[in-house]
Amino acid sequence: MSAHRNKGLATLYSGPKLSAGGKQDPLLPKLIQAINHASEIEISVSFVQPSGLDLLFDPILDALKSGASLKLLTSDYLAITHPVALRRLMILAERGAQCRIFTCESQHSFHMKSYIFVKTEQGIISEGCAWVGSNNISKTALLQSYEWALRHDFEQPATSPAAQEFEYIRDQFSAIFSHEQSMTLSHHWIDDYLLRYKKLSMQRSLTLLDGADEAPEIPTPNSMQVLALSALNQSREQGYVRGLVVLATGMGKTWLAAFDAQQMQAKRVLFVAHREEILTQAESTFSKLIPNAKTGLYNGSEKTEEADYLFASVATLGKKAQLARFKADDFDYIVVDEFHHASARSYRDLLAYFQPAFLLGLTATPERSDQADILSLCDNNLVFERNLVHGIDEKILVPFHYYGIYDQFVDYQEIPWRNGKFDPTALDSAFATKQRAEHIYQHWFDRKQQRTLAFCISKRHADYMAKYFSKQGVRAIAVYSGSQIRRNDALKQLNEGSIDILFSVDLFNEGTDLPAIDTILMIRPTESKILFLQQLGRGLRQSPSTGKQQLLVLDFIGNHSSFLNRPATLLNVGSLKEIVKTINQTTSLAAGCYVNFDPQLLQFWQTLAKQIRSTAAEDYQDLKHQLAHRPSAAEFFHHGYDLSKVRRSMKSWFRFVADQESDLALTQRLTKHDEFLLKAVEITAMSKCFKAVLLEALLELDGLRKPPTLNELAIQSHKVLSRRPDLMRRDLTEQAKQFSATGSEWLNYWNRNPVKAFTSPDSSGHAWFKVDNHRFVPTFAVDNADLPQLHDFIQELVDLRFAEYIQRVSKQEAHSNSKPIQTSAKILPLTNQASEKGTYLPLYPDLKIACGHFKQGTHDTQEQYLVTAGYGKLDPTRHFIAPASGNSMNGGKNPIQDGDLLLLEWVTPKSAGSISNLVMAIETQDETGDNHYLLRVVRKIGPNHYQLEAQNTDYTPILATDSMRTFARLKAILR
Repeated sequence: MSAHRNKGLATLYSGPKLSAGGKQDPLLPKLIQAINHASEIEISVSFVQPSGLDLLFDPILDALKSGASLKLLTSDYLAITHPVALRRLMILAERGAQCRIFTCESQHSFHMKSYIFVKTEQGIISEGCAWVGSNNISKTALLQSYEWALRHDFEQPATSPAAQEFEYIRDQFSAIFSHEQSMTLSHHWIDDYLLRYKKLSMQRSLTLLDGADEAPEIPTPNSMQVLALSALNQSREQGYVRGLVVLATGMGKTWLAAFDAQQMQAKRVLFVAHREEILTQAESTFSKLIPNAKTGLYNGSEKTEEADYLFASVATLGKKAQLARFKADDFDYIVVDEFHHASARSYRDLLAYFQPAFLLGLTATPERSDQADILSLCDNNLVFERNLVHGIDEKILVPFHYYGIYDQFVDYQEIPWRNGKFDPTALDSAFATKQRAEHIYQHWFDRKQQRTLAFCISKRHADYMAKYFSKQGVRAIAVYSGSQIRRNDALKQLNEGSIDILFSVDLFNEGTDLPAIDTILMIRPTESKILFLQQLGRGLRQSPSTGKQQLLVLDFIGNHSSFLNRPATLLNVGSLKEIVKTINQTTSLAAGCYVNFDPQLLQFWQTLAKQIRSTAAEDYQDLKHQLAHRPSAAEFFHHGYDLSKVRRSMKSWFRFVADQESDLALTQRLTKHDEFLLKAVEITAMSKCFKAVLLEALLELDGLRKPPTLNELAIQSHKVLSRRPDLMRRDLTEQAKQFSATGSEWLNYWNRNPVKAFTSPDSSGHAWFKVDNHRFVPTFAVDNADLPQLHDFIQELVDLRFAEYIQRVSKQEAHSNSKPIQTSAKILPLTNQASEKGTYLPLYPDLKIACGHFKQGTHDTQEQYLVTAGYGKLDPTRHFIAPASGNSMNGGKNPIQDGDLLLLEWVTPKSAGSISNLVMAIETQDETGDNHYLLRVVRKIGPNHYQLEAQNTDYTPILATDSMRTFARLKAILR
């Protein structure tokens, strides 16, 4: 090179040119300093051990992400280099590093130890240094043993002896790196080397070279992970092939997945996530635990297909063209991390395609209601759940002291709110004020601990805050994608205590271990509970090296409902009214934790709560603010909101959504398919799960685009049902449980049930599907352009129907066992709700107990109804209300008219009693699995024989059969 620049003080190095080693003068900090600033890195060592590579891995990875280049050469000399280290070098190779192995032939040795660093400006060298000595890449050599390394520095001008010597060192490295015995490292080469390594390691002296005897530490699960692993095994034994595990941030979700893959002895594993940081962390974790496995990356730039353990971006692998490159059974274990970060469609396509022996879903979402869509992807099988409280109680995490501070110098009501977020430009301008910075600084200065991580909204915001704090004498820096200081360098300085506060933008939300952080400063809105928890979790990890006792959290909260995700998460409540109520009570927190909100915030929330009238529209908008996205139907249901209010106001869920979102295009699309979505999916009667299973199978087969054969539909339906052993046990007859998925018996059974139901006219005389040439074909036309969205609409409603069905049958089982009914958060708890006004009882408006002939009905919708005093002692766990339908009981002393509300008492094993001469509600089931209900007087006409009599003489008696079941007795008519 002919020209060089010198930008002043060196950043690649400092201090004496000799590194003498030992604990007093180790080489490691000097290498990390150089890695953090270098544009080009060239390393050559005799051997690499996992312990040493672990120390350099993150700095090197960060350098590669920042655009630096790496050439690393090691050797197979005496088979000392550890295979685990070589597998981890492959992770770096996937991300752009050039890793080679010098293959030592007989009589050849390889003793090189050199570390060369170059910093360039616009392609011209500005700095350079080379450490040459005796240090291999091992923890012992880099931190503990007496190893000498001498640094040679590049000096200007280019013709200077120092510059010429530096170029000579680089030339010699290039020569050995390009030597014919220097082979490109690959998993295939490592496989062959592994055989030699095992053989030679038995023969050689372990004390031959310092650091050569460093066996990698074998990771073991923590107490929570042990329990989770046991629960996962038990779940598989029960027949589940999918399951969800909820672990709070910092409790080791990725390690749990690796331990579970190991205990399953999985041969091929697919790990799916949405961000590169998570994939990198996961690949590193799995390679440490299972070093013999070949790992590979699958994203937009790297597509490794032959790896044993593949780490894939859902944005890439979720595409159908990419899925087609794999077989459905290529992986026997699949991990899907953080479902909430991707659209359900991208995950569903992937999950519908692959058929692993087991699929593990991972999330940190703490609330059951927030897991609605996530849980549906795991067949509603929640295997294990531990939140922050559990982690703190088990001392896996440290306690936190949280201060919710009123962000008084920003009027969030004046900042435009679009698509669940504040306008970024307006927010940026509002944040860059001296008044707000002073407010934040003063609160931080009064309460801070030693090491602070601050979350900012933008690069401009981070730079502004770092500059302001620096002017106050605080050691502060800003780091973000493209910042002058690299991420790893910033963390190193914070950990070492050379800076006090780090202002960051979207770099540390997830996938990073920051145990030394003891203060979190939140000075930006967070769009969701999970983002808030991830930011909180950055400082919750234990830090033995610093002795951290607790985490301090300073959170600046504004006058906008979007900030309610903070108190909702910390207090584990849902609605604004519940937040206000809970804050005024003594809150149960984990030991050592503390939560405080400024009085101005409490006053604002109380004022906001008084304005809420709880209409369906307000419920929707309230939930949308909580979730920071448009609620799905299942999320709306799981949060306890009343779908019957939705249908009363806008007929159907999606018409309601279109109205709330002011989406004219959605309204126009619904014109074509709204009736189908409503009648065939949203409100179709479901006494068993079969209709939902069939629709799920149809979607997984892409059956609206290409109608499946009845046999294909039956087989896929069996697969869907078999993923849900709870539903299979509950809804299939004992005989049907024995049917083979590919056999004619199962095909006939399925055709007689949901297929017949969907191909027969409904109450309005419309059949939504038909059988045409043995294919299940829709009777309505679907344009290709509308297919993706219609697919998503149906899927969303199918998730809702599964959720409603599971809750309903759970309640029925609770009644059968004389247990209290469990209710959603928004419904008044079904305990004794007696008051001066009366008692709240569950009302099932769609049950429609026929006073005529058996009539189809459902328990899907539940409301609350206040029964005034005068009907005796009422208990919501025993009594309920349903409407009469018809006139067969309109006669006698107590006539029942069409539309009357009936006060009924459940018949349970403990409250069965005599049924003769009483008005009873009777249930029967047709061959499609739908329930039908009737109200009649039960008369005994002989031993074990009964007939059902109407009070209206126009109706003839009905002989009771074994298929009929009395499920409730009439207590009174409410008028």
